[in-house]
Amino acid sequence: MKKSRILCLVLALLMVVSVAACGQDGNGDTTGPSGSGSASTPGGTTEPGGPQPPVDDGSLMADKNKQDAIDVDAHNAASDALYDEIFSEYVEAYNKALAEGDQGKRLGLMAIAEAKLLETGVVLPYENNAGNYAISKIIPRTVPTVSWGLDGDWRAIKGNLIADRILTPDERAAFTAKWSECSTADEYIAYVEQWAADNGVTLQNTFNTFFASGEDPDTWDTLSTNKTQVGRAVSPTWEGLLAYDAKNVQQPALAESWEKSADGLTYTFHIRKGVKWVTYQGTEITDVKADDWVAAVQHAADCGGLLSSVIPCVKNLPEYVSGDVTDFSQVGVKAVDDYTLVFTLSEPTPWFETVLGYSAVAPLCREYYTSQGGKFGAEFDNGADDYNYAKDPQHIAYCGPYLVTNYTYQNTIAYSKNPAYWNADAVTIDTITVRYNDATDPLLGWNSFIGGTTASLGLGAAALEQAKATKVPDDPDGKNYFDKYAYTVLDDDTSFINWININRYAYANFNDESVMRSPQTVTQAERTAAAKLNHNFRMALAMARDRATSNAYSVGEDLKYAALTNSYTPGSFIVSAKEFTVDINGTATTFPAGTYYGEVLQAQLDADNAGIKAWDPAGNDGAGSSFGFDGWYNPTKAKEYLDKAVEELAAEGILVSKEYPIYLDYCYRDYSTTGQSIDQATKKSIEDALGGLVIINLISSEGDSDNVSNAAYKGEFGYQFNFDFGGSSGWGPDYGDAQTYLDTMLPTGGMMQNVGLW
Repeated sequence: MKKSRILCLVLALLMVVSVAACGQDGNGDTTGPSGSGSASTPGGTTEPGGPQPPVDDGSLMADKNKQDAIDVDAHNAASDALYDEIFSEYVEAYNKALAEGDQGKRLGLMAIAEAKLLETGVVLPYENNAGNYAISKIIPRTVPTVSWGLDGDWRAIKGNLIADRILTPDERAAFTAKWSECSTADEYIAYVEQWAADNGVTLQNTFNTFFASGEDPDTWDTLSTNKTQVGRAVSPTWEGLLAYDAKNVQQPALAESWEKSADGLTYTFHIRKGVKWVTYQGTEITDVKADDWVAAVQHAADCGGLLSSVIPCVKNLPEYVSGDVTDFSQVGVKAVDDYTLVFTLSEPTPWFETVLGYSAVAPLCREYYTSQGGKFGAEFDNGADDYNYAKDPQHIAYCGPYLVTNYTYQNTIAYSKNPAYWNADAVTIDTITVRYNDATDPLLGWNSFIGGTTASLGLGAAALEQAKATKVPDDPDGKNYFDKYAYTVLDDDTSFINWININRYAYANFNDESVMRSPQTVTQAERTAAAKLNHNFRMALAMARDRATSNAYSVGEDLKYAALTNSYTPGSFIVSAKEFTVDINGTATTFPAGTYYGEVLQAQLDADNAGIKAWDPAGNDGAGSSFGFDGWYNPTKAKEYLDKAVEELAAEGILVSKEYPIYLDYCYRDYSTTGQSIDQATKKSIEDALGGLVIINLISSEGDSDNVSNAAYKGEFGYQFNFDFGGSSGWGPDYGDAQTYLDTMLPTGGMMQNVGLW
């Protein structure tokens, strides 16, 4: 569909359509809107016969576009057209990636698709959850760093190697570099153990940490809920079919081997023999068998757990959850015999294996569950008088590395090594103790770390002050703890995104149209809508935003780059297991085994001359990273994009100049001093980089954070989102494939409402 036709649809939605605004010539082609404005020359002069200054009667869009007057059909029609036009290259590339079963090539095709997504200029990566200072005795990379299926850190704790002294940043960097060099996890772990022996370092066998208010588990049934605090607390008590090692490679766990059928629909797992289910006291119950996963899948489906959303690909599982299938034997999970488990999928799902260590796919000891009053199918009733399963850690069965030895609400969760665990020799930490932090003592973490109780400490404000003020005992240079030991935490796979609202309808909040009212007139809004549909304009805006300077107001000058992310799917999220070849702009390009997602993403961005840096191969101490730098801010490139946009908009009859700029509404967090500073810095950087041809309207929240949330986050439909640029929402992975991110950018993915669609 032609862009001019899309413009007409959007202008129709704005309710400012006239014959002139969306007229047709004798050939049926649409013409640009009359009197709506866009660019001619940056200086503001109007050439004879060129676009003319806009005519504006001063009427406000906030008075024009009311929520109760929305034509939903027209809005959805415009959404369909806009998505098809702007995201067509992304969808084409992504569909090609989805159809690819080879892991390496799929990784490459997914990265190419994301390049096309970023190049729309609509989806603007911002930051992640990391970017803070820490000090630690935990040796880097001795446990998996994948961010899906581990339910937090507590199960992974079992393999930690912890020194008896604090590590310096140089030592941490050296470990990370060695980790990158080692081809296997065993090689790296052997290196660390030899380093400890050579340097007189004793490796610790206890681990202590804290949990906060609201983080007590409200059940010990990990299959029944999607709550992080439950999955995290229960995770040390069970083992999955597969597990990741320290190099993030899946290894056999309770499945000692497995095969996948040629069509990708059948997975057969051979369950390890001799593994025991035990009680919290270590008393043997029975052997772990294939049927324990059949029982688990049915129980999770019966009680509405996370399972069906994590593995909807299992044949007839969604239908069983919805009630369309009532006979569980039709669901694609079967115990062929005691030690052979078969999953049958409804469609090939290359990432299926990556979720098999997730709490949603934990085994359930059928014998123990039924002994505690548990039933299946229509008879399931967790409110029955005789239902005692998982009401506390004394009423679950254990097959994992730890037994729960103490749980006291808002006090302590304690674990000790399970002697019956199948791989007990690989458990380096004998006990885990998690104590409650009621947040009344800001120095609790600092004092616990300095006192030797805990092995790692994130430096929040109070601890950071102490670290800078406290000298390291006997340090020959007189350094304080911060100068000698602090490092920056970069790894985090949650991506937060800012957006350009390309199909805006709301010019006041959907829930209260008296707040956050836009000052834009109907004419200004029409001009803005046209500008946002111009690709070069969007890219100019994206590259004019100085994220680091804005971020400095919240985290300080030293950390202003640390949390910045430059892609939606983190560049180090997945790595190829073997060599692969993909086509980049007509050239067959081969990447070796060990290639990160971000490397292919950057190759495509460079081939397209996008001007975006999404991957730094030297980042994160040489491991490579898409975090910790600003690969988008480029005022020179922004000006180049804007000049092209000015010319293109002028051809549509829209004059853009300093006298007639484009106005963009941005939600102003004036309820917060820090928020005000960040938003004002964002406004300044954009207006400066774009030479005054774009003006950011900071729309007051009237001192209420809920108003900003309602404007830019809480809307259920695209027509409820009340901004032109900004907003913020994030996503973290559910499984080990870029699909977990990129699916969200499909029309049904849940993110497109942020850009005003549907």
